[in-house]
Amino acid sequence: MEHRWDIYSRQSRCRWGAKKKGFDDDEPTDHALGRSRGGFGTKLHLLVDGGGIPLAAAVTAGQAHESTAFETVMDLVQIRPPVGRPRCRPDQLAGDRGYDARRIRQWLRTRGIRPVIPPRKRVGHQRPGRPVTYDRVAYRARNVVERCVGWLKECRSVATRFEQLAVNYLGLVHLALIQRYLRLLTHA
Repeated sequence: MEHRWDIYSRQSRCRWGAKKKGFDDDEPTDHALGRSRGGFGTKLHLLVDGGGIPLAAAVTAGQAHESTAFETVMDLVQIRPPVGRPRCRPDQLAGDRGYDARRIRQWLRTRGIRPVIPPRKRVGHQRPGRPVTYDRVAYRARNVVERCVGWLKECRSVATRFEQLAVNYLGLVHLALIQRYLRLLTHA
């Protein structure tokens, strides 16, 4: 059986909170808020397995590139089987064009993970060397992460981000993921 994980990032619009004293050490200085093309918001980076079960989540500011949180999200996952050491690597990882970077492809290859990431559409001159290829059939199965994000958008507190602190918002995301786990367990 082939193990497959998918990674996704999504932006949500949110409100700016007043700066307060005494923040937690885990709280980013920008509170994971920033300007992007879609306006002022937060990016939610979500790692999902091939069956649509969320494995990890992280938040960054709206202007941060998707590739900056890649290693952080990947290092959050350790799946403990009944016997043996925890599994930290899938056979392949699918991501959207935002994760197309040499650094990410190299990181995946050194760990024996096959990247299923389409290259960005470039205008102008091409990169030197062999063009990047990916498995188009395997990439089509990436819709499981889109469906999981669609489910997360139904959670009002996650979709609108009423929380001012990034750690509180990430806690709400984790709470929504727990609700997703419970729903999957009771309907299975």
